Amino acid sequence: MHGGNLVKALRKSDLQAELKGFGGDEMQRAGVALSVHYRELAFMGFISLTTSLFKIFKFARFCKRDILEFKPDAVILIDYGGFNLQIAKFAKKKGIIVFYYIPPKVWAWYQSRAWQLKANVDRMFVILPFEKDFFNEYDFEVDYVGNPVVDAIKAFQPNPDFAAKKGLEAARKSVALLPGSRKMELKLIVPLMAQIADANREVQFVVARVSNLPNDLYFDLIGKDNVKFVEDETYDLLNHVDAAIVTSGTATLETALFKVPQVVVYKTSRLEYAIASTLVKVAFISLVNLIAGREIIRELIQNKATQKNLQNELLKLLNDQTYIAAVKSEYDKLYTVLDTGSASENTARLIAEYLTRKR
Repeated sequence: MHGGNLVKALRKSDLQAELKGFGGDEMQRAGVALSVHYRELAFMGFISLTTSLFKIFKFARFCKRDILEFKPDAVILIDYGGFNLQIAKFAKKKGIIVFYYIPPKVWAWYQSRAWQLKANVDRMFVILPFEKDFFNEYDFEVDYVGNPVVDAIKAFQPNPDFAAKKGLEAARKSVALLPGSRKMELKLIVPLMAQIADANREVQFVVARVSNLPNDLYFDLIGKDNVKFVEDETYDLLNHVDAAIVTSGTATLETALFKVPQVVVYKTSRLEYAIASTLVKVAFISLVNLIAGREIIRELIQNKATQKNLQNELLKLLNDQTYIAAVKSEYDKLYTVLDTGSASENTARLIAEYLTRKR
């Protein structure tokens, strides 16, 4: 989505630009000739990463050959740190300009990668305000361009028929279930969400299902009379619910910008958690709390992600008006910090300016 929006912004300044690379449907629709679809590179977690190394190396070799054959003026990297750091180093050695939009979260773990970014990236465009200060500590001047999630939500056009089409009853409380997009997340989070749905029969729950994931990952939620599913309509869903249960990730920020009170739940395997606990250097896992610098939404991680804890928090999010108002007030502050114009257009403008100077 963010890559597609950046491409649209780039085309405003250069209609003849040729773009090729790795990406998804949104980038393809925006005019990128896809060499590889991103679904083939969707790995998460240390164990999944280790077992998929051969596949990753194969794609990295292919990407390097693809770059050499295409002979681009510049390479634009988006997120996906482990893979893209390899490509940045390769492109830099070949004398190709390297831009990085939405860099890896090196402030969270493996902070020494900041030196790699500085050595191999010509211009970097960050989307979280505190990242600029972080990279300043490495004497690396980066551009804070705003957050592309704000752009996406500003551009959102709500479907006026959504509630009727999905059978949502105005008289009943509605809760969005956003269990994530990775298999490991769903295997551990979906059963917990199903327990909460069973314990709150009067509430209507709506699951934001990922269309390219198998049905069996949602098995525990399927067939319940108070649970519905939507696909590719997450923003419409967030526009209609009273609260949300969200697996950590960009979805926590999207939920906040829609001003929906939320609780974050995250579980992984014991081994994954043990490894992550020794490496991760941040106090929170949700973007909402990270940007705020304090807990404004509750995070239930690993052993704290129990039915009892989740039930208690959900009831507060649905019924405690003072608590709800306080959360929404913090959301307003968050929006003010992030709203600095269009991140996509800011980045495209800076890229165009830099390329013009180089020419």
